[in-house]
Amino acid sequence: MPKNALIIFTRKPELGKVKTRLAKSVGDEKALEVYKHLLLHSAEISSQVNAEKQVWYTNSIEKKDIWNGKVFKKYTQADGDLGNKMNHAFFINFKNEFEKVVIMGTDLLDIDTNLIEKAFEHLDHHDVVIGPAEDGGYYLLGMNHFIPEVFEDVEWSTSKVLKQTLEKLKHKSVMLLDEKNDIDYKEDALRHAELKNILFRDAN
Repeated sequence: MPKNALIIFTRKPELGKVKTRLAKSVGDEKALEVYKHLLLHSAEISSQVNAEKQVWYTNSIEKKDIWNGKVFKKYTQADGDLGNKMNHAFFINFKNEFEKVVIMGTDLLDIDTNLIEKAFEHLDHHDVVIGPAEDGGYYLLGMNHFIPEVFEDVEWSTSKVLKQTLEKLKHKSVMLLDEKNDIDYKEDALRHAELKNILFRDAN
């Protein structure tokens, strides 16, 4: 069994239920198209990572979707806020004796297989690895042992997430990766030609 576990948090691509902040400026249909594109990118790059690859769904597992069941193991996220969901996923993986556990979302294009592999490598020499996001959160988090306090009393979905997380880790060895940009708003999507094409397709 691989010593590394890669957790991917995702939700089903349903109209009106994904990329809601983006949808406020581009509409539900375009937001869904963007989300599907991000999912495809995430599935492609993560499928090549040397780790046990896990997809964790918000509600119920989809047996037939872009996440190939022969490549990705499938789980359901715990109830509660994002912290509780991540805490549960990390707890399960360390309980199952994985030595390094990394979690990533599906909200950005500026991430590739090599970056994820490097995150696992950094855990040879650091307790924690974090990929900071421009909005004050993070797009990746990895640990080589379970640190539950990282998920407690954090103001999720705010610009304080990274700062509060690092405060909890001040006595740990932390490696920060390059800062990346989540796709949450129209201006984020417009930075990428492929997403810009989606937004302006059929504009005429």
